[in-house]
Amino acid sequence: MAEQKIGRNKTVHVTYVILDESGKVFEQYDMPIGYVHGADSGLFEKIEAALEGRVAGDKIEVTLNPQEGFGSHHSELTFTDDIDNVPPEFRHMGAEVEFENDKGEAMKFFVTKIENGKLTIDANHPMAGQTVTFVVNVVSVNDATPSEIASGRADGEDMPSLH
Repeated sequence: MAEQKIGRNKTVHVTYVILDESGKVFEQYDMPIGYVHGADSGLFEKIEAALEGRVAGDKIEVTLNPQEGFGSHHSELTFTDDIDNVPPEFRHMGAEVEFENDKGEAMKFFVTKIENGKLTIDANHPMAGQTVTFVVNVVSVNDATPSEIASGRADGEDMPSLH
């Protein structure tokens, strides 16, 4: 039986690494994660296009500029205040803070900087404004089930950062 090629309505399992602009590993997934090709999985368009026609065992490398990837960095989503004005449980790097606007919409912020008595929180994706490189390894390609096609995900899975 011939190897299945990645195409519309195929369940694809991949592992991947995201490299920042300096080539440093930002995120790495060594356990295969699945998506349904061409089924509105939310996968970055340029990555999905590069995977088209590939087979298990193939490896691709795709570079995304901010507009193709995690978007521009928006300074209006970054706030700095005196650390004394911040509750103690949020006074550490990476702490997650959720705020709600007057319309009841919630947004998550993360502590990204603590310096000179000031604390900075940011709601931008950590890779916003950066050109990133995805190194993607194709682990398997199979026919998708109807439920996988409907959800865009392999049954029981949720895509992390490839979208």
